[in-house]
Amino acid sequence: MTSASHAGFTVPTIDVSGWIDGDDAELDHIARAVDDACRTVGFMQVVGHGIGEHAVDGLTRAMDAFFAQPLDAKLALVPPRPSINRGYTAVKSERLSYSLGVDSPADLFEAFNVGASRDDFPHLDLEGDDYALNLWPAIEAVPAFQAGVEAWFGEVAAFAHRMTSILARALDVDADFFESFTDHSIDVLRMVNYTLEPGTEIEPDQLGMGAHTDYGIVTVLWADPVPGLQILDHDGVWHDVTPAPGAVLINLGDLLARWTNDRYVSTMHRVVPPVDAEGRSLPRRSAAFFHDGNADAVISTIDSCRDDAGETSYADVTVAEHLFQKLNGSRGLELNQHAAAEAARVTGASS
Repeated sequence: MTSASHAGFTVPTIDVSGWIDGDDAELDHIARAVDDACRTVGFMQVVGHGIGEHAVDGLTRAMDAFFAQPLDAKLALVPPRPSINRGYTAVKSERLSYSLGVDSPADLFEAFNVGASRDDFPHLDLEGDDYALNLWPAIEAVPAFQAGVEAWFGEVAAFAHRMTSILARALDVDADFFESFTDHSIDVLRMVNYTLEPGTEIEPDQLGMGAHTDYGIVTVLWADPVPGLQILDHDGVWHDVTPAPGAVLINLGDLLARWTNDRYVSTMHRVVPPVDAEGRSLPRRSAAFFHDGNADAVISTIDSCRDDAGETSYADVTVAEHLFQKLNGSRGLELNQHAAAEAARVTGASS
């Protein structure tokens, strides 16, 4: 295991290649490294993940082709309401900080989302917006888009499940603890373009993506090696993080914080507009895979993570209830009133 340090702040790089066929000593070594990262940073660079380079190439080609389309073509794929976390998001139409109840200027990214839908679970009666059908662009407009995205989605979904098995060992719970919470998980892949059009007006304190925590269990992030991503440490200081070669970035979500009573704290992060020394916009793409759990799963703090009296800082909540509160903020633009602790972390942070 290696790490990168910035003014005393360390982001570990963890090799998980031995998880598939390693012996108990190797599995314990990986689980301890992940546990340490989750306790101290809530963020890690992971290599040995097994996601093929061909999948990365297909994903990036798909993203480039989609975002290069005329705006009218992309706007035709905006979902009918914010609670459907699918399709296209235009520049300045979301405010991620609203998911924390914190006011801020509109975010400067554009995005396209796909996710697990009710068609992926034909044996279950899954209705509602959480399992909405995907809004794919016409194949004649972006010929290889769906194939490239689905190939990446499949590989990263398998890796996300592997990460939860590592987390189970790190938390000393049953090896299959997370399986009953994720066998019809609301998994969403968000492809993001931060490259600004010439002449885009930027307000004071306006960000590529506002400060927020992710909503689910774990997030697997691929990103260009371009500055922009920042994470908040325990002292309220923002630190730049750039992906290491061949690594994917892992950060923890709110539901894992609830399960562990903040033994593992949900990672606070933001994206500043990527620019060069002259202030010119730099191309930057990212693809975040959100492994969020089953809509009907009830998240209750693990017994071993409660205090001596059996108490916890978190009330039980279903995955669907929690996601609604967050998405109604970031996408519905209603300040979330259920994230006071997270909001305090942002408002107390340095610039």
